[in-house]
Amino acid sequence: MEITKEAIFEALKTITLPGEGENIIDKGAVSNIMIFGDQIDIDIQLQNPSLQARKKLEVSILKTIHEQVYEKAKIKINIKVIAKPAKEQNVIKGKPIKGIENIIAISSGKGGVGKSTVTANIAVTLAQMGCKVGILDADIYGPSIPTMFDMEGARPLSIQLDGKSKMKPIENYGVKILSIGFFTKPEQAVIWRGPMAAKALNQMIFDAAWGDLDFLLIDLPPGTGDIHLSIVQSLPLNGAVVVSTPQNVALADAKKGIAMFQQENIQVPVLGIIENMSYFTPEELPENKYYIFGKRGAEYLSKDKKVPFLGALPLIQSVREAADVGRPAALQKNTSISNQFNEIAKKLVSQVLYRNKNLPPTKAVEITNLVGCEAIKKAT
Repeated sequence: MEITKEAIFEALKTITLPGEGENIIDKGAVSNIMIFGDQIDIDIQLQNPSLQARKKLEVSILKTIHEQVYEKAKIKINIKVIAKPAKEQNVIKGKPIKGIENIIAISSGKGGVGKSTVTANIAVTLAQMGCKVGILDADIYGPSIPTMFDMEGARPLSIQLDGKSKMKPIENYGVKILSIGFFTKPEQAVIWRGPMAAKALNQMIFDAAWGDLDFLLIDLPPGTGDIHLSIVQSLPLNGAVVVSTPQNVALADAKKGIAMFQQENIQVPVLGIIENMSYFTPEELPENKYYIFGKRGAEYLSKDKKVPFLGALPLIQSVREAADVGRPAALQKNTSISNQFNEIAKKLVSQVLYRNKNLPPTKAVEITNLVGCEAIKKAT
């Protein structure tokens, strides 16, 4: 009896891999068939099957060919395991949010360096300059933005937008805000695993009616973890800002924060470093500066890492008091601290403009339609 490839093909079309709908011919698992008289060599390529599945497949092939083609055929089966093709890695996997021009992450390697305080005051400063600003409080386990904006106990409303139910951010001092703190009691601990926290974060990002914003500032939790990865996978960030105090312990963690954003598979531009609690000046000795946590540590780090230095902020009691009562210090115009936040905000805007003009975009980024946004007008 003459054995033909056509007969073997037809027989193999009746065999499927466990858990898969396609037969091994249509799936392309059979790479070659050779016939030498009554001997048949079959080459199979599979993606990481279990040993049990391979043995089961071999038995099925032997039985099927013996029953449907030639019962005395000598069959040799060569199974080659091939790795699954690697998924294409995008620099940033996120999708832009309609109406939001620039998304900036505010990060710190270490907790307690004043990252949320800096975020709140920069947001207020940008709003005073005429920009449309929002804050996403992504510090799931320790949200403090509601306190700093005098919004404890507030609850976002649900509105209908394009036929879908959306959360309406709560606004104060010209800044739109969403935080997990709006959905929990002040004394309630958020005890969530990473996937649950990421899901809550995605809801605040994509199920919110942010409207048109020039800047969305994301107040990240300290460190480098699940939330940070969720953000860079969910959103095309224009850049990141790292906040640190001058001491070595904080700087060591700030380095890790910078390294995270500069990872090859993340590649978020670091727009600059801000040194907080840079020095202390007592009211009774306004000309004196006491470098309690070290001197110019973050500035030296910025030079070492070739990252812009956006400015240094002093340790001032009134800044802490203003945050505690929910009225950011930058609201008081023409004070020393508000002027310093003003300078930092201008430098940040300049870095965003430079980044959007000179670096490959994580989305089609152009700062447009910013009528009244004085920071950008002056920077350009």
